[in-house]
Amino acid sequence: MSITLENIAFDCTNAATLATFWAGVLSVEVDAEANEFFATINRAADAPTLMFLQVPEPRTAKNRLHLDLATADWSTELDRLLALGAQRLDEHNEYGTHWITLADPEGNVFDLAEHKD
Repeated sequence: MSITLENIAFDCTNAATLATFWAGVLSVEVDAEANEFFATINRAADAPTLMFLQVPEPRTAKNRLHLDLATADWSTELDRLLALGAQRLDEHNEYGTHWITLADPEGNVFDLAEHKD
């Protein structure tokens, strides 16, 4: 028997709204039957599903786990993410990598790194 990674779960105030943001980020569709309480994206793919669950309490501190995204078309993708509703928090150039820290519409932090060819 082995363990598999099935879902990456996001607690949120509106599951469908946050799923729509992340579906836009990843250029995929929100899975059918999404609502304000529960939504998923990427369920049919051979990869972890992003799952969004409504919870009553607000986020009060920096999330300890975050997604790291990367692209070769960094400035274009950064502009696209900002247009989707991401908020720019910080920029770094360390360990041979250039990345920016962003927050989704509910304040969950994630990074976008620049692939250099």
